[in-house]
Amino acid sequence: MDRNMFDPGRYLHRVKYSGSVKSNYDGLELLHRAQVGTIPFENFDIILGRGISLEPGALFDKLVRRPRGGYCFELNGLFLMALGYFGFDARPLLARVHQNGIPMGRGHQVSLVTIGKKSWLVDVGFGAPHLPAPVPLATGCSVTLDGQMFRLIDAEPFGIMLQTKKNDLWQDLYSLDLELVWPKDIAYGNHYTSTHPDSFFTFTCVAALPSSDGRVSLCNRSLKIISGRKQQVCELGPGQAYLDALKTYFGIDLDVSHDVLSGRCMQGQLEEDIAF
Repeated sequence: MDRNMFDPGRYLHRVKYSGSVKSNYDGLELLHRAQVGTIPFENFDIILGRGISLEPGALFDKLVRRPRGGYCFELNGLFLMALGYFGFDARPLLARVHQNGIPMGRGHQVSLVTIGKKSWLVDVGFGAPHLPAPVPLATGCSVTLDGQMFRLIDAEPFGIMLQTKKNDLWQDLYSLDLELVWPKDIAYGNHYTSTHPDSFFTFTCVAALPSSDGRVSLCNRSLKIISGRKQQVCELGPGQAYLDALKTYFGIDLDVSHDVLSGRCMQGQLEEDIAF
């Protein structure tokens, strides 16, 4: 990682992290929670046909300086830059999302962080359900993070599977292995996921941002606000009202006229179990 591309002060200000960052588990969890809670998951540059650059300078400029959100390759790419700068032993991994039980290609980037003799699955780029904090890289045991249960299980031939518990049933999220991931592997995954017509992100407008007691999620014009035990779903209007909602709920300020998005973010119900 080119340290000239990463400004630690601006990054920490962006994620509202105060104090020093220690390269231990407490530091990892605090940093993870800070980025997840401040930089939204969103795919509007894909929808607008602008392309996704994973060059370190471009990532930092978009997610920190502008500031915008991004999807997994961007969010976890930025976080990997931060982990490297602050002295963590971290490397990227590629995962397969298992939507509705169907394994996809290796189109989701996560990170593996090793601290002493323990390793952790780190993911600040899964829109919903998001990981609030790192998950120990150990199969067969579950962890509860902010009231949500997660676990890793052996899932041959896919390696290991991350699952979450919902309505007393374990739901597959994504599978991964620990093989070496090279920058060109990430470039291949990013290109397919951000350009192929079969990719969910090329035809659906999405955004997600956790809050202290819930989360806000968007799928096309369907906005869901969860706060504690309360849930509200509303349909956003087109035009400027849509852009205003992006700014209000996600801090996304799109430099685009309102009519450009009107024909791209169509009507769409936000499914309860959608994973993105």
